[in-house]
Amino acid sequence: MSKPFVDSNIVLYLLSGDVAKADRAQALLAAGAIISVQVLNEVTSVCLRKLKMPWPEIDDVLTAVKAACEVIPLTVASHEKAVALTKRYQFSFYDANIVACALVSGASQLLTEDMQHGLQIDGLVLKNPFKNL
Repeated sequence: MSKPFVDSNIVLYLLSGDVAKADRAQALLAAGAIISVQVLNEVTSVCLRKLKMPWPEIDDVLTAVKAACEVIPLTVASHEKAVALTKRYQFSFYDANIVACALVSGASQLLTEDMQHGLQIDGLVLKNPFKNL
């Protein structure tokens, strides 16, 4: 079974006061996951803008996430796939980039809290790992 692809919202729960979700996010990453540079960018942006974290703390989060996950790059191919997904499913372009990278990575699951649980796209299943919490 392939490792799941993890959306930025799952990673950000590592910093949450919601202990159940933080613990679930930590377990998911510890078990092995795939992320993209888009996920790292979104996590960095939220840490800076919304959480107002200092850079040394952000660096620590990013280092830990990169150590726990396989990171795939954004490419012209993933960009083109994201454009097509945005047109077809009316995703936000940022969500479409996540889905595109999950597809490019070959993952069978995309773990996300923000998109439709159970949606299947070209063999990829979107799942909310917090659905039963």
